[in-house]
Amino acid sequence: MTIELETTWNLRSVMASRGIFQTSKLGPLLAERGIDLSREQVYRLVAQTPQRVRLDVLSALCDALECSLDDLVSVKRSTPETLPVAVGEQTRGSIGDLRPLRATIRRPGPEQA
Repeated sequence: MTIELETTWNLRSVMASRGIFQTSKLGPLLAERGIDLSREQVYRLVAQTPQRVRLDVLSALCDALECSLDDLVSVKRSTPETLPVAVGEQTRGSIGDLRPLRATIRRPGPEQA
């Protein structure tokens, strides 16, 4: 069974709740905290869900926007539906409805010996 995690990046909504609606306003706030990102990097950080974010960038974002990490990142856990495990358990229209015929073992007769 695989556990699926759905991650949501909420930087844009956190910025909007603080009255910051332009990505160009975020760059100087990060620069004050020692994070030097280009204009394009700041735009991608806001507009797209990043695959990786450095810890110092996360700390600077939380400090600049006065929020917590939980405000920036939401994680939703879901488990897929599990299939029946017990042998012989009735399944709906799957291959479990097909049962093999029982084999019959016969001894060879005198004509086959």
